[in-house]
Amino acid sequence: MSNVKARLLEMVKEDLADIETALKENLTPQLDLVTRVSGHILFAGGKRLRPLLMVLCARLCGCDREDVKSFSVIMEYLHAATLLHDDLVDEAAVRRGKPAAHCRFGNSTAVLVGDFLLARSLSIAAGVGCIEIVKIMADITEKMSQGEIQQLIGKGRLDLSEEEYMEVIRRKTAVLIQGGCRVGAIFANASPVKEQALAAYGLHLGLAFQMADDLLDYTADTAVLGKTVGADLREGKMTLPLIYALKKADGADAGLMRNIIENRDFTVDDFSRLLCLMKKYGGMDYTRRQAAGHIATAKNALAVFSPCESKNILLQVAEFVLSREF
Repeated sequence: MSNVKARLLEMVKEDLADIETALKENLTPQLDLVTRVSGHILFAGGKRLRPLLMVLCARLCGCDREDVKSFSVIMEYLHAATLLHDDLVDEAAVRRGKPAAHCRFGNSTAVLVGDFLLARSLSIAAGVGCIEIVKIMADITEKMSQGEIQQLIGKGRLDLSEEEYMEVIRRKTAVLIQGGCRVGAIFANASPVKEQALAAYGLHLGLAFQMADDLLDYTADTAVLGKTVGADLREGKMTLPLIYALKKADGADAGLMRNIIENRDFTVDDFSRLLCLMKKYGGMDYTRRQAAGHIATAKNALAVFSPCESKNILLQVAEFVLSREF
C-alpha cells in the first residue's frame, strides 16, 4: 500500500496543494466560530479524494480551465458537512484521529456548521451558472440523506441483507464520488458517452471505497483508521464482512456472533473472537473479492478514453482504493 500511495501522491501533489489553497480561500465564513469548526473537520488530514477526482475527470475530458480546482471544493465542503452530521448521529467520539467536532464544540454548533458547509457548497455550484450541476449536487445531498436514514433504520438488525447493505453504501458513499466524477465531465463539456463512463467509474470506485473502509473497521488500528476500531459494530452497523460471515456461520458459532453483536459493551476478547469467526466463515475474503470486482468494473469504464496521464492517475486511484486494506 505504501508504494501505491507514495507513487499516487507524487503524481498529484500539485493538484492537492492547489485544492488545499482553494478550500481555505473559498470558505469565507463571517464568524470566527464557523472558521474554527470548519477548520477542525476540513483540515484534519482528509485525503481530498472527491475534489481530486473532479479535477482529474475534467482534465481527462480536455478541460484546461484553471478555476476547476477552485470549483472542486464543492465536493469537499459537502463531504465535510455530512461528516459533521453523521458523527453526531452515530455518537462517534473520534474523526481523523481527533475528537469529533460535536464532542469539542457541542451538538448544536456541529449541526449548524454542517448546514453552513452544505450551503456554501451549493452556493459555489450555483455560481457557475450550470443548472445541471446544481441539480446533481441537490440529488447527491438527497440520496446521501436517505442513505444515512436507511442505515439508521437498519441499525442493530442482524437480518440485514447484502442487498440492503449495498443500497445503503451506494447512497451514503458512492453517489458523492460518482457525482464528483460526473460534475468534472460536465464542467469540461464532455460528450454524454464520456460523462456516463466517468459516472460508472465513480460509482464502482465509491462502492469499493466503502467496502474497504468497512474492512478497515475490523482490521486497522485507531491511528491508521482515524476513528475507533470496532466503532461500526458498537453503533450497531451491519457491514458486508459481518453480514456474509453471519449468514454462513453454523448454529453454535452464529449464536456466539449474535451475542457479541447485540452486546454494545463487548470486550477486546469478544471483538477478537468475533474477528476470528468472521475470517473463518469468509466474511473478510468475500468483501475483498467484491471490492476487487467493483474496482475492475471502474477501471474498465475508462476504456473509452485514450491513454494519457490523467487516465493513468485515475487507474492508480483505483489501485489505491483497493490497496487500503491489503
